[in-house]
Order: sequence, then C-alpha cells, then structure tokens
Amino acid sequence: MILALETSCDESAVALFDPARGLVAEWVHSQIAIHERHGGVVPDLAAREHLRTIEPLLGRARDATAGFTGVAEIAVTQGPGLAGCLAIGLASAKALAQVLACPVKGVNHLRGHVWSPFIGLHAAEPGHFGPALAALLPHLALVVSGGNTLLARLDAERGITVLASTRDDAAGEALDKGAKLLGLGYPGGPVVERLAATRGAGGGPARLDAFDFPRGLGPRAELDFSFSGLKTALRYQLEKMSPAEVEAGMGELCASYQQAVVDALVRKAGIALETRGPFRSIGLSGGVANNRVLRTALGAVAARRRIPLLAAEPRHTGDNAGMIAFAAWADPAVQARTAEAEGLEIQPGWEIGQA
Repeated sequence: MILALETSCDESAVALFDPARGLVAEWVHSQIAIHERHGGVVPDLAAREHLRTIEPLLGRARDATAGFTGVAEIAVTQGPGLAGCLAIGLASAKALAQVLACPVKGVNHLRGHVWSPFIGLHAAEPGHFGPALAALLPHLALVVSGGNTLLARLDAERGITVLASTRDDAAGEALDKGAKLLGLGYPGGPVVERLAATRGAGGGPARLDAFDFPRGLGPRAELDFSFSGLKTALRYQLEKMSPAEVEAGMGELCASYQQAVVDALVRKAGIALETRGPFRSIGLSGGVANNRVLRTALGAVAARRRIPLLAAEPRHTGDNAGMIAFAAWADPAVQARTAEAEGLEIQPGWEIGQA
C-alpha cells in the first residue's frame, strides 16, 4: 500500500491506497472553523494546527493497518503550498520512511488534482484501470480551486502539459473575495452558491443577468483566465447601492457574480476542446468543482462534444491525501523520481509542469 500525507494549506489529511483495491481509508481534519474568524487562511495558525493533528491522523492509519503492515511506500505533498505547512508533512513523511524502511515520494499537489477524477474509475475495476484510462486519453483537465485555476492536457503517455492558468486571482479566490465584499464571511464560495439559488427581487428565481459583470474572456486564442476585474466590478456596483438595495438584491448579486465566474471557466474549456484537441474526455477537480452550476454547465459542454465529463468526487475536490496517494501510483512523473528521502525539500512555488 501507499501511505499518503497532505498538509499544503489548511487541511491535514492521511490516506491509504492499495493498487489492487483502491483507497482503503482516508482521514481529513479541516481548519475552516479556525480561519473563518479571520476571513481567510492564516499561515502560522495553519502550521500550528498541522502540528497538533498530523500525529493523531497517522495514529489512525497505524491502527487501521496493525502497525503500518503492508505499507510499501510513502507519498507526501511536496508543493505547491504554504511553506510552514508543507514542512510539517514532509518532516513527518521522512520520519516514517526511516522507521518503516520504505521509500518516500514527493507529489505535486496540482498533479494530484489532475488525477483525482480518475480515482472512481480505478475503484470501479482496479484490474482494468490501464485500458479504461487509455480510452479516455488525451484528457482535458480543468482544475478550479481557491489558489489555482488552470487547464492542462493529460496525454496518452500520462504526461501533463499546462494549456492555461490564471493571470491574477483564481476562480475560488474570486468567489471568496466577492463574498467578503458582500459581507458573507469565509469560505464564501458555498455561501454565494446557496444565495444564488434563492428568489430574486421580483419573487421569481434570481436572474443570472441582473447585474452585468465582466467575463474576462479576452481574444479567442487566449486561454488564460483573469478574475481580478470581476472583483473590482462588484466593488464598484456595491458603491452605487444603498445597504437596503444590497440586501434586497443579494440573491441576484450572487447569481450574476457566480455566473460570470462559471461562464469564463466553461467558455475557456470549450475553446480548449476545439483548438487544442483532440480530447476523449474532460475532467473537473479542485474545491470549486463542487459548485453545481459549474458541474452542470461543463457537463453540457462535454455532452455537446460527445465526450464524458469526469468530475472528482466531493471528498476529493478539496485538499485530500487520497489524490496524493493515487497520483503517486498513477503518475509516471512521480514514479520516476528517485531522490532519497533526505534530499527531498519543500517546493512552495512548485509548478504543475515540474512534476
């Protein structure tokens, strides 16, 4: 089995993956309750919480395996992420590797997200994962989270090439910042989604075009994302409104703002399918992948092109160790790394193309 650790930001996570069976067990400790009072993740507090929780989580993995019996490899998020948080996971992985006399592999967190939609495919029929995967490659991956938004190509040889990224704010960051401007708290994305589904000022469903927010699409040939202008447009709109008008129009403000994010993501993915293909499937992963409006819209794009949409399961959209363990097994770039555990160092700014 592969024992995986994830501590890149504000979730401590441990998982056990058996290539013959799939994910055996997963444990995640969320820090949302700690950071919501500050309106965002506080790095020092996050690192302190990882120190407190990683040992109990590993204890649960130890108990589940009768002393780590069957663990042949350790995988750990090496980057990107918060330096102090990454360091705790890597130090723990190195210590375990020494005790268990097994190798440790550093995994790129973003590559874990790219691979996460395929976890369910493997679980359905572990013995035939290779042929099932081959039928879906080349694959277009849309990774949408609070810290990253990118499009990547997973080719027939399982290599990953970035096609587009964000020039400024990530989509999840834009949703959270928009929620903060609206006074909705942190994390704001789920609150914006919930309020967007409420009734509008006229009593009917909230209109998606009640407010004209920019999409940041740019020229058709340009795939990179940009969401900073959207946040600024919301701020200017709120400055024109009284508190009573904001309260009355909250549902339609959220619906229009969310739709601007979704439209940009879906439009860019559609252009990539048309101009950077061919692709046999499209994937959706990252924390924002839980947004039902986004899932529905991207599913419609996939259906029009008669290719399947592989969306990561909700438990594998946020930061989780399951995707780290799976990537350590499925990604040739990870398996090819032969550095000794002592030589591994954290990579806070690690790019996805660097494996």
